[in-house]
Amino acid sequence: MIYVNGRYIEEKDAVLSPFDHGFLYGIGVFETFRLYEGCPFLLDWHIERLKRALEDLQIEYTVSKPEILEMLDKLLWLNDIKDGNARVRLDISAGISDKGFVAQTYEKPTVLCFVNHLKSESLPSQKEGKVLSLRRNTPEGPFRLKSHHYLNNMYAKREIGNDPRVEGIFLTEDGAVAEGIVSNVFWRKGSCIYTPSLDTGILDGVTRRFVLENAKNIGLELKTGRFGLEALLAADEAWMTNSVLEIIPFTKIEEVNYTGRRGEAASALQTLYKKEIKKMIHEKGGREWRSKR
Repeated sequence: MIYVNGRYIEEKDAVLSPFDHGFLYGIGVFETFRLYEGCPFLLDWHIERLKRALEDLQIEYTVSKPEILEMLDKLLWLNDIKDGNARVRLDISAGISDKGFVAQTYEKPTVLCFVNHLKSESLPSQKEGKVLSLRRNTPEGPFRLKSHHYLNNMYAKREIGNDPRVEGIFLTEDGAVAEGIVSNVFWRKGSCIYTPSLDTGILDGVTRRFVLENAKNIGLELKTGRFGLEALLAADEAWMTNSVLEIIPFTKIEEVNYTGRRGEAASALQTLYKKEIKKMIHEKGGREWRSKR
């Protein structure tokens, strides 16, 4: 059961108009995030990023946190996800327009949301990194959106294959480290954490933001900038971040071995991340969600 424009319908009955500009021209954005015992983690940050993207694409849609929470509760119930642990994808496309490909404001967007039951034990706890020969393209606008335009990522996935234990790492055209195919990349050298800056064309990831705002809480300095591949390969440890996978350490990148789960910074950040999840569940109440059922 999925949500489409105010209705909860079976997947087989969900249809999109061929005149939706999200389909015709890729004008649309999405967010993916996790539910833990029915509670969405870092939802305010996801909404904040979504609002920025909608404004940039001139899609008129008011993102309402109460409406999203109600939507998620009902989707969990309709899909019989009893433990409330799920992956969420929320899509907002430009919607139907009869104006063709012209500059315009989209007033009737298509809103779609679905959830998939997620068991944490099914997710990888470590990954291997492969540097892609394909380079990260520059954003179409002033900053990268989490948009329906996904060709660069698709070609990268074709390059490395579908092994869930491997993440491809993009470089920019001038050889700076950018990001993973579906992740942001971090590494530690000594007492400092490094991660590429947004001017490399990367997505401003929500879990990336968590690390940026919490590095000082584990006693480490943090620097963003343009760093060559040699800096990453000389690191003491490295990891990737993703809102579904959370914080995943690298065991190796190319022929360089890393500490994996034994990495001190990644382990400390994972502990802090899980602590915040437990705090959220306690404050927002997984029990309250279950009582609604």
